[in-house]
Amino acid sequence: MTNRFYVTTPIYYINDVPHLGTAYTTIAADVLARYHRLRGDETRFLTGTDEHGLKIQRVAAEQGLDPQVYADGLSAKFRAAWPRLGCAPDDFIRTTEERHMRGAQKLWSTIKDAGHIYLGHYEGLYCVACEAYYTEKELALTPGLCPVHKTPVETVKEESYFFKLSAFQDKLLAYYEAHPDFVRPAGRFNEVKSFVKEGLQDLSVSRTTFNWGVPVPGDDRHVMYVWFDALSNYMTSLSAPEDNTRFWPAIHFVGKDILRFHAIFWPAFLMAAGIELPKQIFAHGFLTYCGEKMSKTLRNTISPVELAEAISPTVGVDTVRYCLMRAIAFGQDGDFAIKDVLQRYESELGNNLGNLLNRVKPFTKEVLPAGEPGQPEADLLQAVTRTVDAAAKAFDDLNPTGAITIIFEVLTLANTYINDTAPWIAHKKGDLKRVATIMSPLLVVLEVASVLLAPVMPQVAARVREQLALAPIDWSKHEALWPFTLPVRPEGLVVKGGDQLFPRMEPEKIEALIKAFSPPPKSTDVTEAAPATTPSTTETTVTAAPAEATEPRVRAPIEAMPTISYEDFARLDLRVGIVVAAEKVKKKDKLLDLRVDTGDAAPRRIVAGLAAAYTPEQILGKRVVVLCNLAPRDFGKGLVSEGMILAASDEASLKVLGVDGEKIAGAKVS
Repeated sequence: MTNRFYVTTPIYYINDVPHLGTAYTTIAADVLARYHRLRGDETRFLTGTDEHGLKIQRVAAEQGLDPQVYADGLSAKFRAAWPRLGCAPDDFIRTTEERHMRGAQKLWSTIKDAGHIYLGHYEGLYCVACEAYYTEKELALTPGLCPVHKTPVETVKEESYFFKLSAFQDKLLAYYEAHPDFVRPAGRFNEVKSFVKEGLQDLSVSRTTFNWGVPVPGDDRHVMYVWFDALSNYMTSLSAPEDNTRFWPAIHFVGKDILRFHAIFWPAFLMAAGIELPKQIFAHGFLTYCGEKMSKTLRNTISPVELAEAISPTVGVDTVRYCLMRAIAFGQDGDFAIKDVLQRYESELGNNLGNLLNRVKPFTKEVLPAGEPGQPEADLLQAVTRTVDAAAKAFDDLNPTGAITIIFEVLTLANTYINDTAPWIAHKKGDLKRVATIMSPLLVVLEVASVLLAPVMPQVAARVREQLALAPIDWSKHEALWPFTLPVRPEGLVVKGGDQLFPRMEPEKIEALIKAFSPPPKSTDVTEAAPATTPSTTETTVTAAPAEATEPRVRAPIEAMPTISYEDFARLDLRVGIVVAAEKVKKKDKLLDLRVDTGDAAPRRIVAGLAAAYTPEQILGKRVVVLCNLAPRDFGKGLVSEGMILAASDEASLKVLGVDGEKIAGAKVS
């Protein structure tokens, strides 16, 4: 039986430009699709654009454009962006396409004929930007304002068709119970279940106050609610221009902000239509850039395509892909920073992968007979075999970050092996058989790496294979190329060599890239400036500090700790860590749940009492000092901390210990 893999991104709303956030989701889907192609699975990858709704109609009118003309221009930008970032979707669906509108109307008719849609009237609070209604309860923290956009909601009253969402509350909860991995990560799934348990109301699924949408079958006074229209794309795209329905069900990659629509509304629509539900919905976190929230200004300023092209015309795209997948644990919030990109380019890509290929090339210019391999060679090949298996498990678990970390560990091991075996010494002695023996497992490492890294860095993998004189990967064939059996290099095949994969950047270029791709300076608002020095004349003004405050403060003596030996200190595993994800711990005001890259196979989870001093956004991307060999501490409910971030505190403040310079994650602190 043929294994099939169908992965989708959200169809992106065209009120924006392709940016790092949309690139992150699309690249992740492309990585997983490429991995499954290498496993020999019949694979389909879908993306596209969501083009209907009141907001689009209004913006088009403001610009004096027909909505279709406006949509055509913006959709084309998304379609053009993805190949420039190495993404190869099998289909690009637009909600203004005839095939999609026919499919959405068919789904509507199926659900209505089954008795799950009825006509009524609706009055509610509506956010045009979200294209969604909110209840008073949902606006409790931001009265009158959308909780996402912080813009005023509008009171809308109109005739509307309703979907009987309330009838599916128990069915959804039963399905969730029977399918514990239906939504990932688990924390997001808990949020979905809690929302459903609070009670579902019937959902307004049509509009009459505007006409830019899919007409409701049999009643063209109404257009479909944009989310009913948009969600159906995952299936309408499979029906035309040819029948690809065999690929259903899909795995949906979505941002956590639209999880409710995908994990509640969409499954209920499918249940009502008698259609199988998706395999899984994976909600990734929010992306910040250089520690800043992805505002409209940042999205318009920081183009992932321009960043890739500025880094390098040959490997820039794959550098961006690698850093997005490597630095941010999929499913968690994370930060993407230009300085980290440049550091990883030099240390992980250049000094590890690129360096290994460069060190092998001088000793493989001709085919030499190898001697009998020794223990170092056997150990390295065993490590490669373990890596192939472990990387596959990580990709299968939708964990590209973990897969990349595993792959680069074996590349580091290979660089250590070449240091220890010193082929240059044997070469100088004329012991060419020993040189060939040393090189043999290294060529295996590089060939295997050219496959394992191909989902993340297809262009780099192709260049590695070209220099090794290996055939390129043909992505159209769905061949099972994952090297569970280690490759044997054909006799007589000579390494071709070539230019350095990741040439070292000059300081001037690094400085120019940092300047060009750092967040624009925030404008200074006069109303937020420091208080004026003119004293207030109100009676409540305090004109002088209490007398005791002017007295010199006497520092309390610090109690010295017992003396320890150097051996005691040497047992501390202190490393540089980079905070790659951060969230507040619910119902624990002082705690932050962090993921910290300390050079291990996967980011380390650390629960730290830093919430009073740092928001999650403030600590993202910081280089900190981590005590890694502290015994794990269980905070209950599965919250286990695997280390400690060092911080300094006094009566006034708490600050984490920082690290000067751009030390890599995992660097020893001594």
